[in-house]
Amino acid sequence: MTGLRAFPPLTATTTALTATPPLIGLLDAFDPLAFIRNRDGIVGLGVALRIEFSGASRLQDAAEAWRAVVAAATVTDSVACAGTGLIAFGSFTFAAGSGSTSVLIVPSVIIGRHGDVSWMTRIGDAGAELPEAVPLGQPFPVTFSAGLMTAEGYVAAVSATVQSITSGAARKVVVARDLTAQIPDDADLRLPLGALAAAYPDTFTFAVDGMIGSSPETLVRARNGIVSARVLAGSAARGSDPTADARAAAALAASPKDLAEHAFALSSVLDALGPRSSGLVANQRPFPLQLRNIWHLASDVTGALTDGSSALDLLSAMHPTAAVAGDPTDAALSLIAELEPFDRGRYAGPVGWVDGNGDGEWAIALRCAQVSEPRAGSRTVTAYAGAGIVGESDPNRELAETELKLSPVVDAFR
Repeated sequence: MTGLRAFPPLTATTTALTATPPLIGLLDAFDPLAFIRNRDGIVGLGVALRIEFSGASRLQDAAEAWRAVVAAATVTDSVACAGTGLIAFGSFTFAAGSGSTSVLIVPSVIIGRHGDVSWMTRIGDAGAELPEAVPLGQPFPVTFSAGLMTAEGYVAAVSATVQSITSGAARKVVVARDLTAQIPDDADLRLPLGALAAAYPDTFTFAVDGMIGSSPETLVRARNGIVSARVLAGSAARGSDPTADARAAAALAASPKDLAEHAFALSSVLDALGPRSSGLVANQRPFPLQLRNIWHLASDVTGALTDGSSALDLLSAMHPTAAVAGDPTDAALSLIAELEPFDRGRYAGPVGWVDGNGDGEWAIALRCAQVSEPRAGSRTVTAYAGAGIVGESDPNRELAETELKLSPVVDAFR
């Protein structure tokens, strides 16, 4: 952000809808704005307010800015459930020194659904009629190739990371790689977004300012004074049949390497939330979480907020977790900057929404790709995936893990 400032007063009016068409069909084809899970969620059209942030204080600045926006706003909300009233979508960079910006976007029109309840929120003088769904565009050919981190480069980076861990420089480091592709500048981005939502309904399918993906990991949810998170770390490929699949899940749940990796990630979340909550509890042991193409070790965390933190305040306390950076955090970030030949941008950063009460739902931007602005008739798509490296990691197995994690977003664009 270019400095904290006064924001124009917004007027938000939420009214109930008797029926809602499929949410993705309502979106802008070239710049969709959405956060959806199991057909529920919110989508946005147009931009009533956009605020950009950068640097080490980007998350704190966003929390301050949002409080100022809310204080100046007038809200009429006849529905009053999660996702109604004044809402901002957000996507934040992974690293403080990223060349990309972080952003909060208040749409002109917000359409949401939660179970049997549907609603529309209009900001300012946005039209009162529900926008009509627009037919999806034609499929477009996409071929991904190695980005700045080749497969060979990734194996070498993991080997170097294992050596650093063995020498005591860190205990865990998440090392990522990238793939790139070109798409036409008029490509309908609702196509990959819809493919992700259909293939991975239990995850958070999101689109914010060109960052598109489907994340299984809840960074933090704040609602009515309750805070919760889902921690994922430790992975295994799905089996080829039910028997092999059950063996894969059991082996993951008993794997010392994956359990150690998971413990670092869980500890970082508990350390961040502990001072801000009471009654904080987590699973005694992580459980295998089944996704379409992969098993994860997962732990759910929940507690009662005690310090009045908003969802954005919690982001600044929690990001980055050991699940996407490593442990200790500073040492891991230093090694990531040294070993990864690219700027992660918003990959592995927080993505989600916040409301006027400070409640919200935020995922970690995983299984995702950043779509650039159009240039010379095309747009660049950069997909990312990483793996948590510990002392026992095998570089070729970690490479295979990134292939599994890349496949959802790569397949969605094909």
